Amino acid sequence: MTRSTALLTDHYELTMLQAALAAGTAGRRAVFELFPRRLPEGRRYGVVAGVGRALDALERFRFDDEALAALEDVVDAPTLEWLASYRFTGDVWGYAEGEPYFAYSPLLVVEASFAEAVLLETLLLSIYNHDSAIASAASRMTMAAGDRPCIEMGSRRTHEEAAVAAARAAYVAGFATSSNLAARQRYGVPTAGTSAHSFTLLHDSEANAFRAQVLSLGRGTTLLVDTYDIAEAVRLGVEIAGTELGAVRIDSGDLGVLAHEVRAQLDSLGATSTRIVVTSDLDEFAIAGLAAAPVDAYGVGTELVTGSGHPTCGFVYKLVSRVDQAGSMVAVAKRSKDKISIGGRKFALRRRNAAGVAEAEVIGIGEIPENDGDDRPLLVPLVQDGEVLGRESLEHARARHLRGRAELPQAAQQLSRGEPVIPTLHV
Repeated sequence: MTRSTALLTDHYELTMLQAALAAGTAGRRAVFELFPRRLPEGRRYGVVAGVGRALDALERFRFDDEALAALEDVVDAPTLEWLASYRFTGDVWGYAEGEPYFAYSPLLVVEASFAEAVLLETLLLSIYNHDSAIASAASRMTMAAGDRPCIEMGSRRTHEEAAVAAARAAYVAGFATSSNLAARQRYGVPTAGTSAHSFTLLHDSEANAFRAQVLSLGRGTTLLVDTYDIAEAVRLGVEIAGTELGAVRIDSGDLGVLAHEVRAQLDSLGATSTRIVVTSDLDEFAIAGLAAAPVDAYGVGTELVTGSGHPTCGFVYKLVSRVDQAGSMVAVAKRSKDKISIGGRKFALRRRNAAGVAEAEVIGIGEIPENDGDDRPLLVPLVQDGEVLGRESLEHARARHLRGRAELPQAAQQLSRGEPVIPTLHV
């Protein structure tokens, strides 16, 4: 049975619904938008992720008997009756998965009755804030890694379900594989893995452990060589697997220095094609610092699944337009200090120069901005009349991310703290 997502929300969404139903305003047509007021401090761009997960969650947003029973002392009987037949019948537009974003980018535009749209706030924010934070960090890491693959290894450093979502988001932003098997089963994320230190410690000698692994997994396996003495482990590995040994992994110490030493030793033993994989609390800065080292792949865990210092994106979900008593659609906006919203339905273009390099995020208020010929529309239809339209493969999202990142100005490649690489213009 497909599990309902209806209770992945906040209490006040339902009390607002109850009051709006009683007041007769719940059915008013409304436009909500999900957007960031700013990028996380110091970041030059962000990456949208979680779109596919959000669409799946929207389809499962149903108040079944179990959910309704849990709400009997939360809302009144008329509200429970309304919830029992809840189906989202509105329209959703949004940035496609993998797309870079900037301040005030309208990542989602949700148009429906107030009642239908307001209930989605917490669910959409929780998915987008988490997954986009992971993808934004992953994008910086894969950019720093260049052609060297990054492996997602963070499952044990976060909540078990967050680990699955993180593996998916990292793959969107260019990671090659994950250690997480649920991500493989649910989303088709490629997985990889060989052994941990416990496997070596299980055996009476390191040689016995290596023999067992090579016998089981083949000469192309990756041997973990820093349980005891690295140089001796490398020697044993080549002795046992031969020069066809696939890779060695280093998980501690000065990775740059050790990579040079291990590369020299492998070459001297004739294992010139054996790769070197490094792990151990890597982030984008550590990856960039290893650019000159003979490293072939990076395994990243804790820093990735915690957003490398920014575990959330600060997205908000705000009502920007609604029908008034006269039946006209009017813009509305929050005006409180430091939390200003901009009223009116938004449209978005990525303004580019003749060379295809992004120059600005252009946000039209109430109408589509004028396209000068080089601009790229950013909003795509995701849901129409309640039917999901926007599903796509993760491979499409990965390819989009690479294209979108490549069109950003060169300053996007700088890992140092800075301002967004393009401004946001409201027109």
